[in-house]
Amino acid sequence: MGPCITLVIRLKRYDAVPKFAMNENAPSNTPIASAPASYGPAPDWLRQMESILETLNEGVLIIDLQLGVVFANEALIRLGGYTLEEMLGRTADSVFPPEDLPYLMRQREASLREGHHRHEFYFPRKGGEKVPAIFSGRIIHGPDGKEYVLLVVTDISAQKRVEEQLRASNARLEKRQCEMEAELALAARVQQSLAPRSLVWNDVAVESYYSPARSIGGDFGIVFPHSDDLLSLLVCDVSGHGISSALVANRIYSETVHELERKTEPGKLLRRLHNFVNSRIAADGFYFTMAAGRFLQRGRRMTFAAAGHPPAMLVSDSSVRRLRSQSGILGALPDAVPSEATYEIDLTSGDRLVLYTDGLTEVFNARDEMLGVEGLEDLVRNSAKKSLSEMTQSIVDGVTAWRCGPLADDLSLVIVELR
Repeated sequence: MGPCITLVIRLKRYDAVPKFAMNENAPSNTPIASAPASYGPAPDWLRQMESILETLNEGVLIIDLQLGVVFANEALIRLGGYTLEEMLGRTADSVFPPEDLPYLMRQREASLREGHHRHEFYFPRKGGEKVPAIFSGRIIHGPDGKEYVLLVVTDISAQKRVEEQLRASNARLEKRQCEMEAELALAARVQQSLAPRSLVWNDVAVESYYSPARSIGGDFGIVFPHSDDLLSLLVCDVSGHGISSALVANRIYSETVHELERKTEPGKLLRRLHNFVNSRIAADGFYFTMAAGRFLQRGRRMTFAAAGHPPAMLVSDSSVRRLRSQSGILGALPDAVPSEATYEIDLTSGDRLVLYTDGLTEVFNARDEMLGVEGLEDLVRNSAKKSLSEMTQSIVDGVTAWRCGPLADDLSLVIVELR
């Protein structure tokens, strides 16, 4: 906010106060120098206050109830670019244009009605510039028995410049925010396309669920039917959240599809992806985990491998068998090459394989207790007799019921059933 300007006429150098009335017909371009020259005696009480008012940092303007200037200080004179002689005896209609007079009269009426007023307007400079200002007025009763308005004028030019700069900055930020939201919406659609798809292949049915912690995340899954004789399926969890994780996940996804098109077996797939990330996307603190399965003989035979991933769960006759990772996390340490060891499992009708990311297990309740693999296993066992879609929803609902607070990690869940 700019300096406050007190409008005070130096009555020590003048022996009279102008006598004037509001002239509503005065043209807006009346020269300031043509102020009335007839003056009556200056009130003694103003002479006594002048030395005090001139020392104030604020500007003070004393006018009569017809809006005629009675007293103004040097600071106001500087603000307006006038001389003292040009300000004496001026009425509002000789300073402000006609279109502004109704507003000034309303402010005058407010002062008479309330005894005070405060409003934002402008102070006209001699050269025509409009200086934004705050006007604070109050009715005062002089010792001479007459009423006057004591008006404090605060120059707010600096504040207005800052406000304009802020408006311009906010407009730029809002525009950029809209652009970012549009970009994130597109990225979210792309990321959603990486979620595993539900399908039926020979005697195998696949049901999937995916929910990112933010608009985009680092999980992805692939259900890849090579032919009537071969189906590949996997779930991957890239460390971190947000844009960076999504970009890395997209790159690993592309390389994974390339390997699957070559019919790479699960154990070799993990090793090749580990080497690819170390040679192409090496970054401190970055890693990913993966669980991959391959189904042959119309789904009756499964090859399974995992690295650093939560244990998959194989449900058979209501019993749950955990298929644990046989290698550590991928991509973090160049020398930590994952094992190509795999599970070879024969399946029978009714068997179900549950793959998931740790977003389903690393959730906490109001007592800060983690659901964990054991808790998820209970949800799997309790819903194993339901249809595939009902089982999926039951597990998701169970995790949601356990969780206290917002989603902290991406959720990916894939359930495979041999019919």
